[in-house]
Amino acid sequence: MQATLLSILGLALLGTLHAQDSIPVQADFQQDKLTGRWYSIGLASNSNWFKEKRPLMKMCTTIISTTAEGNLEVTSTYPKGDECVTRNSLYTKTEQPGRFSYTSPRWGSKHNIHVVETNYKEYALVATQISKSTGSSTMVLLYSRTKELSPERLEMFTQFSREQGLTDDEILILPQTDKCMADAA
Repeated sequence: MQATLLSILGLALLGTLHAQDSIPVQADFQQDKLTGRWYSIGLASNSNWFKEKRPLMKMCTTIISTTAEGNLEVTSTYPKGDECVTRNSLYTKTEQPGRFSYTSPRWGSKHNIHVVETNYKEYALVATQISKSTGSSTMVLLYSRTKELSPERLEMFTQFSREQGLTDDEILILPQTDKCMADAA
């Protein structure tokens, strides 16, 4: 019985590691070019919080800067009801350029973040594998330097999200808003 349980846990861990390895990372990633202001254009996730909050979600701004240690400081400002909420996250660099880790102080979840594809001046596609005690989930973000992206970029985001196992009802092109856009300088 114990051997069977260990085998199952081993296979589950191997599956998780394989899933993380199967997410590509931008070739020749140049972290300094990723810094600056981005707009969150698309969000896809199979997490419970996304399913609950999806109808309320709007476009937000994200400012990315590099710390002295070479990590990424990620500051997102988004509308929540009548106010603007700012969330700061520190993405710790890993041995692989374009891949970062983050642990949520609020939820204790561990995030394995991949900058999948970017041309730095127009868009960035970021995929995150999230693990916590209640299970794991996938999140894909599409960032843009402007509030709009071409239909081809939106389709690329949708297609990549589907390849990560997300369904169409778990993929959202975020509605545009002017709320909280000026506050995130």
